[in-house]
Amino acid sequence: MPTTILLADDHPLLLNGTKEFLEKKWFKVIATATDGNSAYNKIIELKPDIAILDFDMPKLNGLEIAQQIKCKGLNTKVVILTLHKQESILKEVGKSIHGYVTKDSALEELESCLESLKNNTNYIGKKLQSSISVTGDSDPILEKMTPTELKILKYLDKNFSSPQIAEELFISKRTVEKHRSNIIKKLDIDTSSQNALFIWLKNHPNIFNT
Repeated sequence: MPTTILLADDHPLLLNGTKEFLEKKWFKVIATATDGNSAYNKIIELKPDIAILDFDMPKLNGLEIAQQIKCKGLNTKVVILTLHKQESILKEVGKSIHGYVTKDSALEELESCLESLKNNTNYIGKKLQSSISVTGDSDPILEKMTPTELKILKYLDKNFSSPQIAEELFISKRTVEKHRSNIIKKLDIDTSSQNALFIWLKNHPNIFNT
């Protein structure tokens, strides 16, 4: 039987391109999703063999979905497909995720990754391994953050208010404020200014470019 796959990415062009590539390679894409909640619900319903998830999606990111799948005890194996080169994701290989491939080498390595997973072997992209171990371009500042804190920091970087972030993430404003407080502590930001976190982000304009 062909391997069944759920594919999730909030960029339609990337989603459709990856789907087309996989189907040409005789993999069976049984569902797609463009946000984390939808992806998670479809995984629960359809129980695909493999879920290929973009890391940075609305509502739930790929890692959060993987961790929930593990808690549910599902057999679906998760591949994180992303632009991010982060040690925090790498450390989850063999725990909540089974494969980690960056988008700049996705089509070259995705087939190899899926074959490895079929043979019960975890997979880390070759370009990813070299970029982390040699260039070390994963920002150490971001390594302090949880996935939710990273997501909130990105929304703040886009000038979202706490109520707007709460609405986007389906959490309370109070929870957002608590995360913001934790972020400020982890970044060791001087809180004498009311807009200290926004000022910090303006002073680190390339923080999310890796």
